[in-house]
Amino acid sequence: MRVGFIGLGSQGGPMARRIVEAGYRTTLWARRAASTEPYADTAAKIADSPAALAADSDLVCLCVVGDADVRDVLERADGVLAGFAASAAGRETPPVIAIHSTVHPDTCRDLAEIAATRGISLIDAPVSGGAPAVEAGRLLVMAGGDEGTVARCLPVFETYANPVVHLGDVGAGQTTKLLNNLLFTAHMATAVGTLELGSRLGVSPARLGEVIGNGSGNSFALGRILAAGGTLDQIAAHAGDLLRKDVRLIGELAAAADITPGVVLDTADATLGLMGKPR
Repeated sequence: MRVGFIGLGSQGGPMARRIVEAGYRTTLWARRAASTEPYADTAAKIADSPAALAADSDLVCLCVVGDADVRDVLERADGVLAGFAASAAGRETPPVIAIHSTVHPDTCRDLAEIAATRGISLIDAPVSGGAPAVEAGRLLVMAGGDEGTVARCLPVFETYANPVVHLGDVGAGQTTKLLNNLLFTAHMATAVGTLELGSRLGVSPARLGEVIGNGSGNSFALGRILAAGGTLDQIAAHAGDLLRKDVRLIGELAAAADITPGVVLDTADATLGLMGKPR
């Protein structure tokens, strides 16, 4: 399988490198030429447009930031959909688009319908774990879409991911990722609140964190807070806007389904308030 990869940031960059190092014929494209410079010592090809990348690929993975970015890369005049359409003749199997970005499930469903009319398969495959998980081959991929199409992509995904969990139709992966991020955001308010309460009761936050980190109250969120010095300031600066986006999206999904999310959304909102980034 020939692989195209777009989105060479802190998450996507290591993923692309794992694909190249696994021996897949890989083509890269980025809005900024500087983003492709770290791959000069690899066998990866550099395309001059998303369309050129798609024309030389069987699978195109997207790891760009948001909904507008995904739509732009796919639907622009020199985008991925145009490139796949121009190279349709001679393909034995439909080309595939895998959206690794975290976006609205409806964005993936809409794009999947558009792609299908052109003989292109699209799956959503958001990820969790960050660059360290990629380097260890332990990234989590949450996949939504046709089971056979996900199976075709699995060998590529397994160059950087374990587990890869198939969750249902297109959009199911995005909904699951948003729920995961909602709970992570909620955990941060309870973790930082517990550290602050401990301090007021005379218990060192660092020592309390050490104990909880080895106890039943442990959480990934607590570990991130302790690594950031016991406050939300660093996390807010680096991830606050993305977490606000994800909490907003899951709130919209619940409202559209006439569902009251309850305490988890309330607690996530409390975290965003502590970060100074209210939904």
